[in-house]
Amino acid sequence: MNDIGLRRRATVHDVARQAGVSLATVDRVLNGRAGVRPQTVEKVEAAIAQIGFQRDLGASLLARSRDLRMTFILPDGSNEFMASLAEAVERRAGPALSDRVHIEMQRVRTLDAAALVACLDRLDPRQCDCAIIVGSQEPSVQAAVDAASKRGVVIITLVSDLPGTQRRHFIGIDNVAAGRTAASLMGRFLPQGGKVAIIAGSLHLRDHADRLAGFEAALASEFPQLHLIGPVEGHDERSETEAIIGDLLAKHPDLAGIYNLGAGNGGLVAALEARQQPGTIRVIAHELTGPTRQGLEAGVIDVVLDQNPDGEIREAIAAARMLALGGNGMGESNSIEIGIFLRDNLR
Repeated sequence: MNDIGLRRRATVHDVARQAGVSLATVDRVLNGRAGVRPQTVEKVEAAIAQIGFQRDLGASLLARSRDLRMTFILPDGSNEFMASLAEAVERRAGPALSDRVHIEMQRVRTLDAAALVACLDRLDPRQCDCAIIVGSQEPSVQAAVDAASKRGVVIITLVSDLPGTQRRHFIGIDNVAAGRTAASLMGRFLPQGGKVAIIAGSLHLRDHADRLAGFEAALASEFPQLHLIGPVEGHDERSETEAIIGDLLAKHPDLAGIYNLGAGNGGLVAALEARQQPGTIRVIAHELTGPTRQGLEAGVIDVVLDQNPDGEIREAIAAARMLALGGNGMGESNSIEIGIFLRDNLR
């Protein structure tokens, strides 16, 4: 521990002294305000790291004239994982009030970029300190994220990232690694080779695109005996995904594997259970929800790759609280752990 840390907790005065700048400059850097040269920002950040300064977020809340306000903007529809995220937000909204944190939630139609943009455009920094969003990569969404950020609303991406925008943080799994994991499992399930169909929700979603990239790269390098069909987009909807699976089974009676890297798993399970010989196709899906649990128990899904929705919401609230109050040290996100579930280890 440095000398300052041995004596007392470091303060903004110590940061200013170490960096050789004014208190006003330190305040602007801590709060992400404009008007500070990049070289000066680097000096302040180096001083923060050197003396181990950590902002007291509780004191920051007490010093504010109003409570902290967060808004979650999540997709609606039949996506069971998004429903799990929404339930986690609702569970945490009540207890957060005791910490002077107000959490509200808005639901928008799945993959409706215009609806998401409208929500982002309505965000008022006087009423919303931070918005946590699940968004696709359409240019209109990226522009709306940047515009909200410029107005003073901290934007955090959840589940699916928007790199290249002015979002401040990302909470989610390493989706390229998830795709590679799926490929590694599928390759071992099918050493003899065969056809593997890929179902996506939408490749406009960064998480789906990253999973696909990881899956294809790993198969190409390690399991070239597998022939890929698709990807086909099911838009994360149950009925559309069910129709796609039915069509694939009719066109490819020798189908050996299916990787559903998105949602719509209720339709996936329904289509597979309608077969006369369930379990003859190796199936990997994402998120441990009601339908995927049913699929594991019935033997029509072999593996589910899971990200803990309650853990993600907990991490999102903590990150939003820190960033909205000017906390430092929020570098790139530590990825949420990927859970691997088979019928044998269902919790």
